Formats: sequence, structure tokens, C-alpha cells
Amino acid sequence: METLIGKNAPKFSEEAVINGNDFVEGFSLEQYLGKKNVVFFFYPLDFTFVCPTELIAFQNQLAEFEKRDTAVVACSIDSKFSHWAWLNTERNKGGIKGVTYPMVADCSKMIAINYGVLAGEYKCNDNSQISFEGNPVAFRGLFLIDKNGIIRHQVINDLPLGRSVDEALRMVDALNFHEANGEVCPANWNSSKEGLNATAEGIAAYLGSHKN
Repeated sequence: METLIGKNAPKFSEEAVINGNDFVEGFSLEQYLGKKNVVFFFYPLDFTFVCPTELIAFQNQLAEFEKRDTAVVACSIDSKFSHWAWLNTERNKGGIKGVTYPMVADCSKMIAINYGVLAGEYKCNDNSQISFEGNPVAFRGLFLIDKNGIIRHQVINDLPLGRSVDEALRMVDALNFHEANGEVCPANWNSSKEGLNATAEGIAAYLGSHKN
């Protein structure tokens, strides 16, 4: 699977549901260029089991992302109507009511293909018949896109493995810290810790003060 790190985020213009209730046409991440970082994440399907825990966890931390000038956008291969129905189903009935960040409808699966997260592939046989091998949903991919539209972090989990929203926030903090200070972020860095001057002297000083 090819990494997208350091590359422009693949562009798209698709239908989405925003504010938990409103349909929009031509939704694109380009609206955030020059304004916000974006945490763009894929999940397999609406009305499933691990997925609502992730989407609600992102909603619970949405204010923290917004404080960091970062938009959160979700995407799956479901239609906008499925998104809308799920968004308007109570949580005690398996829904995600209360989620307000955008949810993109990737019915063609082309967004998932372009981001390298589709859990299978289309193949053409000798008779020019097209079939799909694998699972026609997205893996749990997450991409941190900076204000210039460049992908700076990506992580892709298999379908049963839910992600850490706290880790996504930590990576946003790391990106913002690096861009503000020019320093890099060593292992297990968080916003309460110092950064690292990326020189021989800097690494020697850092390791010397972190012997344990």
C-alpha cells in the first residue's frame, strides 16, 4: 500500500451530510485550505458496532480539535441517506445522534480507492467481466492534512480495530508544535513536554537529560 505522506491529499467533490441533518452537494476538503488542518477519517459502514464508538468519540472531542484549528471529517461508502438516517437515530438504538461534523458519502468508492483504504479491489477477467475481491468497504484509515493540503500523518487499522481519538489529537498537537517552533517531536511526545532540536547537539542534550 503506497503511503500518501508528504503528498497532496487526493481531491474529491461528493455529497455529504453536515450539522447532523443537512444534505450538501459538492463537499470538498479544499474549503479548508489555508484555514484549518483536517483530520479526515474513514470507517467501514453505518449502523455497525465499532464505528459508532469512534464517531461519537470524535464528536466528544470535537471542541478540542476546533481549539487547534482542525476540522474533523468522516467518510464511508454509505449513501447520504444512510448517513442521515444514522445521524437521526438515538444512540441507545445504535445511532449517532448528536454528531455534527461532516460525513461524506463515497458511494462510488473512489475516495477510498484514491486514499488507499478500500479493503479489496476491482479486477477484470479475460472476458472483460469486472468483479470485486475482498470486502467492498473502507479500512479504518485516518489522515492528518495540513493547511496547505499536504498529508502529514496517516494510520490505517483493520476493520475490528478501533482508533484512539487521543492519539489523533496528539498528532495534531505535534504538527502545530513543529510548525510553531521548528523543533521536532521525540518518542512519546505530548504537549506538556519539550521538543527536540534536530541537530547532533540537540539530540545529545535531549538524550542526556532523559536517561531514565
